[in-house]
Order: sequence, then structure tokens, then C-alpha cells
Amino acid sequence: MLFAAGFGTRMRPLTADRPKPLIEVAGRALLDHALALADAAEVPAKAVNAHYRAEQIAAHLAARPDVAVSHETPDLLDTGGGLRHALPLLGGGPLYTLNTDAVWTGPNPLDTLAEAWQPDRMDALLLLVPAERARGHAGAGDFRLDAGGRLARGGSLTYTGAQIVVAEAVAAHPPGAFSLNAVWDGIAERGRLFGAVHPGGWCDVGHPGGIAEAERMLAGAP
Repeated sequence: MLFAAGFGTRMRPLTADRPKPLIEVAGRALLDHALALADAAEVPAKAVNAHYRAEQIAAHLAARPDVAVSHETPDLLDTGGGLRHALPLLGGGPLYTLNTDAVWTGPNPLDTLAEAWQPDRMDALLLLVPAERARGHAGAGDFRLDAGGRLARGGSLTYTGAQIVVAEAVAAHPPGAFSLNAVWDGIAERGRLFGAVHPGGWCDVGHPGGIAEAERMLAGAP
């Protein structure tokens, strides 16, 4: 599941006439950067949600019959509700989710998640970077890891927008708008919320200044 439905308010004025996932970084739409990761990881079923300027997202994906568009109407459903709405397009079992407002260097983040995934222990596995390596991103961090790899709130690790989560944990919530945070909180209570650290580069491109920062990172600049 690739998240592409938001209004892109932090990216204004660039999002006045287009959705944020179609803004280009290094000559390529953010959505295409994310799709390239899913393609390289050979993800068998892919969906992109759309709400703000959804017709542009659909037109951009018209040449990709392997990618389903999950239209959120009349209201935006937030991350958890959007994923729940798209479940019929994705099938059951563990699912990747990936934000489209970031770019990466180093190993494919989806491969890193797959290698760390332990279904007997985990219902969600979030990919993180240390706050000091979170380029284009302000804040001290979101989570901390214990010695066994379990996640707790607070700490110096920033969530990157990439994860594996079991479909059942999302489907357990009623339809409508809700955040993935509600899903994670329930999983954490069961002791099944885990994290892994991305060893490469990551840049938040949720705001205009992130574009140049991401292009510097992709070019190999420190």
C-alpha cells in the first residue's frame, strides 16, 4: 500500500495544482520513486490511495495495470482507515505500507523489512532511522527499541513511513477515518510491535525544502 491521498499542506504552494506524490525529485515523481522500490521487491499486489486531485493520480497510473487505485470519497480516511479501505485490493496476510513523501538510499527498505520479519513474534514491524540521520525532518524521534527489538513510544528513532503490518490488525478497526497509530497501540499492548533500523539514507520530502535535500542525498552529498 502506497499512501498518496493527503492534501500536501506542508508542501504548499507546490501542491496548489497537483498532489504531493506527483512532485518530482531528481526528475522523477515521488510516487514513482516509491513504486520503484515495490517493483524491485517484487511485491505481487500494489495499491495507491487517492483523494486530493485523485484524477491526476489515476491518470499517472493509467499505464500501470498492476497498480490498483483506492479512491477515498467523499472524505479522507487517514492512514489506518485508508489502508483498511484498500484491503480488498491487497489480499490478506502481512502487508507492506510505504509513504510516498520520502526517498531512500542504500538497501531497498522493503527488503530490509522482509529480512527482519518474524511472523511468529510480530504483528507490525516499523522501519526507523536515528533522528540524526533523518534528513529533511525536524524532531527528536518517535520510538525507542528494547534489547529484543520491541518498540515503545519516545526515543531517538524516527519512523520512516515503511512497515510490515498484518491485515487482521487493521481489519479489526471499524470502517472510517483512523490513524495507523491506533493499530500500533493495540499491537504494542500485545507485545507484538517491533522495529528495524534502515542502514542507508532517508529524506523526508513532505515540504519544499526537502526536495533539494533529497536531491543532495541522492547525489551522494553528505
